[in-house]
Amino acid sequence: MNTIIPKIKCPRCNSSNLYKFGKDPNGYQKYQCKVCKRQFAPFAPKASRKSKGYPKCPKCGKATFMHHDYKFYTRYRCCDKKCNHAFSVVKSNAVDDASCQNLLGKSNFKRMRFPLYVIITALNLFYLCNTSTRKISQFMLINHGIKVSHVTIASWAKIFVPIFQSISSKIYNSINLNSDEWHADETIVKINGQKYYIWFVIDSETRFIISFHLSADRDSSQAFKIFNNARKHGTPDAIVTDRYWPYNAAVKTFFPNSRHIKVQSFKDDISNNIIESFNDTFKSWYKTKRGFGSFESANNLISTFIFFYNFIRPHSSLGNLTPAQVAGASYNDKDRCNLLLTA
Repeated sequence: MNTIIPKIKCPRCNSSNLYKFGKDPNGYQKYQCKVCKRQFAPFAPKASRKSKGYPKCPKCGKATFMHHDYKFYTRYRCCDKKCNHAFSVVKSNAVDDASCQNLLGKSNFKRMRFPLYVIITALNLFYLCNTSTRKISQFMLINHGIKVSHVTIASWAKIFVPIFQSISSKIYNSINLNSDEWHADETIVKINGQKYYIWFVIDSETRFIISFHLSADRDSSQAFKIFNNARKHGTPDAIVTDRYWPYNAAVKTFFPNSRHIKVQSFKDDISNNIIESFNDTFKSWYKTKRGFGSFESANNLISTFIFFYNFIRPHSSLGNLTPAQVAGASYNDKDRCNLLLTA
């Protein structure tokens, strides 16, 4: 027959009708209440309640709990049932850089065999006039009497990308990309005969290409990479994409305060025609190249094409200004013409 212990009371129902119920993991005597079945160890020291380090609810400031843990982000929910707010926190080291952040090449025009104006003329013809390297070689010979191989011109088109990155990073400080809408889409390119995907994010107001990413896959991890890079340049009121599912989690995670508008061509009031028009411009340039030879060269060529599109090429739809000028870049038309000369 179990002995009743009068000096110890149940912390739940205050009953003294208890009996011994083994020991806890630390060796302290446990008891169980015969009335409410509560188990407890009255002589065990109270452990301090450690915080799990979860972020506070951004809406009400109360504690949260982990709702779901994903590869690139963690989903939390407020402990207050009246608030019940859910939000995502990005895992800082989980999302890799977009391909536009991994560019290699020559950082200056020094020790080049040909004069600088010849190189810049060739690059302008290659990126602004959709001209092939063989035709540029013929143009240089006929109009300037300069014999330069088409292979050399192809090398120029790829190796100077760090110079253009340096120029664009300086101009980025004077432009504003916080606009009403950003548009995102992807299109197909061929690299050495294999299908790859090029992802773009464009600002609807300025036509500025905010970010790009080249990938062999078309899944949510690639969408996370491009939006992770795009968020460094601003925050729009809304992001417009098609109904492809990989965009959903990436937009919700990186732009929680922006509306995600998912459109279907020719059926919705808001269309994705802005970026589809850019895709046509890109494809008309890309077709003259007849594909790319390697991932690295494709990445460099696309990056330089976007530099010329954003900072050098005037757009008739923008009043013959560049997207960077419309976004607030502090340089005039004369400076634009000399932009490469000052590199």
